[in-house]
Amino acid sequence: MKTIIFYAALAVCILAMSSLYGQENNNATITLLKQSREQVIAEEKEALTKEVETVNQRLMNNEISQEEADTLKQEAAEKRALNIENRLAIIDNKIALLERNASQTGEDEDSGFVFSIGRAGEDGRSTFYIGPKNKPVQYDRRTYSDLVFAVGLNNVITEGESLDDSDFKIGSSRFAELGWAWKTRVFKESNWLRIKYGFSFQFNGLKPTDNRYFVDTGDQTELQEFPMDLDKSKFRMDNLVFPVHFEIGPSKKIEKENYFRYDTHNQIKLGLGGYAGFNLGTRQKLKFEDDGEDVKQKLKGNYNTNNFVYGLSAYLGWRDTALYIKYDLNTIFKDNPLEQRNVSLGLRFDMD
Repeated sequence: MKTIIFYAALAVCILAMSSLYGQENNNATITLLKQSREQVIAEEKEALTKEVETVNQRLMNNEISQEEADTLKQEAAEKRALNIENRLAIIDNKIALLERNASQTGEDEDSGFVFSIGRAGEDGRSTFYIGPKNKPVQYDRRTYSDLVFAVGLNNVITEGESLDDSDFKIGSSRFAELGWAWKTRVFKESNWLRIKYGFSFQFNGLKPTDNRYFVDTGDQTELQEFPMDLDKSKFRMDNLVFPVHFEIGPSKKIEKENYFRYDTHNQIKLGLGGYAGFNLGTRQKLKFEDDGEDVKQKLKGNYNTNNFVYGLSAYLGWRDTALYIKYDLNTIFKDNPLEQRNVSLGLRFDMD
């Protein structure tokens, strides 16, 4: 659990640092504000069109006279024109404030570098970027990257048994995953299919039931009764894997004057794929009382676990969160007579 907390804290610190550096990048904010001027005009025009249509419908239904209809249309047009004027003034004032402050601090807006992680892109999507502050906007951006963090329940599928008969505590056996993923649009003119790939560190924990612990007998690894009452028995496998998922789902195309983007943030996403990698280490932690003294043992060994790991995984997500499941196709132990495979179910945080 301490490992999970450490990596979660590390992720939070990275994001906090990126926010600090991002505040200094006034130029990106100014660019967004200038682009929003066109959006303001379009929104007010669309609202005026709907109001005029409502007035015309009332006129057709003989609810109002032609003179009343003309008056309502004139009032609506004046209101929307004033809305545009006021909203543009607010944007222009913000731009002027940012430009003035940058000038007073001697900031050179055409030079310098910025480091950012998070939703700092011109389209609000997740980004990882180190480079010039005034990097030109890419017209068609097909690849994005993001931090991956997942946590949830972990257990074992044993040959010929169900999870109800599991040798491990269902609520107390947990997993965590931390990594980085890239997502690339497959087709040039469509965003219905994306491929997501990267690397992750997986930490799969198991807590045996009935006061047992794992023992490497040489020929196999088996659960045995511990001679004293255990306060804690935890077995953990640490893996480095390289996942690949094919992601499908709808998206909204956003078109601007100098770029376009496909936005999937508020859309449902389904990812199907798998992973392959290596077992980095296996360890066991035991806590018990011996002659009135608390004893903690941390045992690190091979335990006959498979060095090569691979499996299937899938997620169903919306916004930044997804329901996540993964299943190892390799058996946990090499030579055990019963085949046992790790399975995990939890939440994954990296959707965009």
